[in-house]
Amino acid sequence: MKRRLKDILSDFIPERNLAYIYNSYDIVGDIAILRLTEESRKYSKIIAEAILNVHKNVKTVLAQTSPVSGDFRLRKLEYVAGENKTVTVHRESGCQFSIDVAKCYFSPRLFFERMRIAKLVRNEEVVVNMFAGVGCFSIIIAKYSNAKKVYSIDVNPAAYHLMQENIRINSVFERVVPILGDAKDIIQTKLNRSADRVLMPLPEKALEYLPYAILALRNTGGWVHYYDFEHAKRNENPVEKVKLKVAEKLQNLVASFEIHSGRVVRSTGPNWYQVVLDILLTF
Repeated sequence: MKRRLKDILSDFIPERNLAYIYNSYDIVGDIAILRLTEESRKYSKIIAEAILNVHKNVKTVLAQTSPVSGDFRLRKLEYVAGENKTVTVHRESGCQFSIDVAKCYFSPRLFFERMRIAKLVRNEEVVVNMFAGVGCFSIIIAKYSNAKKVYSIDVNPAAYHLMQENIRINSVFERVVPILGDAKDIIQTKLNRSADRVLMPLPEKALEYLPYAILALRNTGGWVHYYDFEHAKRNENPVEKVKLKVAEKLQNLVASFEIHSGRVVRSTGPNWYQVVLDILLTF
């Protein structure tokens, strides 16, 4: 946006109330999702109309009314303005993704991370995506690398069905294999010692599922891309905090590992960060 949302709203909302309005919001396809405080809720229609006026491609504005939670990482959404719908088509990196924002988790803020991972994948690698959602990481990997196979797992039936559709839309059905189920069960029964690279884009369960990511790697080892949420005060480094936690866990699981890099993917709240570690394991 050329102007911040608060600047646009300053003509319509008293200045003392602008402090309670979030400047940031997500746009998924033609759906905008905003967050409201108790103080800003009464201005929801005004905020929504401002977004619709600025973004001519946006047809629907929804408000997030609960945190992301549960095994499916869902959030409650409330209709505010425009078309009353939750299904859209999101375009990213030359790919198209059918998404139901009410039934599946998706963040447009991970677009850089999805492409970053795709560029790391080497020729003929087998990739296991433990928490694939509607298939964005997996499909972008298939489009922008020479991966041999990308096994794309998700436990949410709605996400799985949309993933199947997205694989068809993007013509990657020969390399992306959708699998419905819990990643730990799928890896133990079907994919143990099969992968050169494992993705773990579910921060809430990453530490718990790390042993299964290791189990998915070939007997010679491979890469794990580990995502986590971390709280860090002003004098703390969230990346270093995650490194220490993961290193302690890995010391009890494998003989040799190296954390090649770590970075903050995004801020998720006051003093909260999403962090990714790129880990090379050898057995």
